[in-house]
Amino acid sequence: MEDYKSYLQREPNVVLGKKLKVAAWVLTAAVLVLVGLMRRPELRIPLPEGFSFSFLPPVHAVLNTIVSIALVVALLGIKKKNIQLHVRAISVAMLTSVLFLLCYVAYHFTTPEVLFGDINGNGVLEDHERAEVGSSRTVYLLVLVSHIVLAGVSLPFILFTWINGATHQFAKHRKLARWVYPMWLYVAVTGPVCYLLLKPYY
Repeated sequence: MEDYKSYLQREPNVVLGKKLKVAAWVLTAAVLVLVGLMRRPELRIPLPEGFSFSFLPPVHAVLNTIVSIALVVALLGIKKKNIQLHVRAISVAMLTSVLFLLCYVAYHFTTPEVLFGDINGNGVLEDHERAEVGSSRTVYLLVLVSHIVLAGVSLPFILFTWINGATHQFAKHRKLARWVYPMWLYVAVTGPVCYLLLKPYY
């Protein structure tokens, strides 16, 4: 197994890194467009009768939990200079995030949005429901908005950080990771929190 110092001395592949970063911007744009479109009811894709993706929200929470754990393991790995553990954990986090994104888009393009506080489940937040949930809805919205905004902002930089590591541009990798990692971890942790807060209304 290659040791820590030898790994850091690998020759950087700057040309490949630049090409991958262009692809990362294209992917980010595509994801943001999809996320913007999937909230429109008129674009909802009907599913065959008797088939539903209503089972996916807890799956989303589990996937985000796996990402959170993988990120913590990745941090511990690099702190201990265990490159193999760090790379494997980040790979798990990346692959699980991709799976989450696919499930998330599939769910929101096919399933009506669940509203926090919609006690009777009719898809409309009525005045008496809003009054009953009170300030807890504000807490939920604050967590949700911070989760969504940081997810969108961090996406290209998560990809750039990964690309810098994969192409052995370690100085750039470390510089980005210092502030990208906490954002990614926050997004991963608040995903299950949002699910748990919204769970009573599914």
